[in-house]
Amino acid sequence: MTMITNPTQIATFRYCTMLRGLGLELKGLRMSKGMTMYALIKKELNLKGTRESVYNQLADMLGKPRIV
Repeated sequence: MTMITNPTQIATFRYCTMLRGLGLELKGLRMSKGMTMYALIKKELNLKGTRESVYNQLADMLGKPRIV
């Protein structure tokens, strides 16, 4: 088992989880009853645009594959 203790690694892991959650929202699912992942990402990272463009912006920041 790997333990992540570096604050930079923790933040990166959190953003990767947020990216996956936004991907699920794009498919029609919601992660919780509260704030959507789309709204949370826009608020925390100050990104602008539609769900797809916010997904692509966050994917670029993390070096992950984008949605076409």
